[in-house]
Amino acid sequence: MLHRGQESTDGTGGGELTVPMAWLYAEYIADELLRTGDLMPPTSFEFRAGRDALALTIFLSDTDGELSGIRVVSQLDTWLSLTAYDQPWQDWVRGRMARLTAEARDSGGPTPDLDLAEAAWRWLQETELLAPDLNAVPGGGPVIGEDEGPKVWTPAWQLGLPLGHLAIHLF
Repeated sequence: MLHRGQESTDGTGGGELTVPMAWLYAEYIADELLRTGDLMPPTSFEFRAGRDALALTIFLSDTDGELSGIRVVSQLDTWLSLTAYDQPWQDWVRGRMARLTAEARDSGGPTPDLDLAEAAWRWLQETELLAPDLNAVPGGGPVIGEDEGPKVWTPAWQLGLPLGHLAIHLF
């Protein structure tokens, strides 16, 4: 879903500006799902991880090249299954990104939508966030608050994916 407009506002620009509407719409849907769930402050890195993971899921699952506002509710089950704990989400993203990159290369180069999706994917893979270690067994007394328990550095996608999944459930 590409929008094209003139580069300048006075009409003298000869080139076209391609607005990445598909990515921006996927990001908007992800943002709304997470805000509705009220799971994390919107200014936190955890929120960004959830939004980017969910936006990637939404963007990459759109195999027809159109995200339709009226289809959002009908897509919730698809997004739930893609973000489920037992699914190989990371492999699915890599495969879809590789396919879209190859298609873009064959048709003249990357699109702004794909560029933004690649940037989000890169951030999710390369960024680590300090999160509670859910696999640790606290030795000693019980942990009073979540901030006092053991922590581990976690790739952002591993933190954002369950957050996005839970946001879909709460929607």
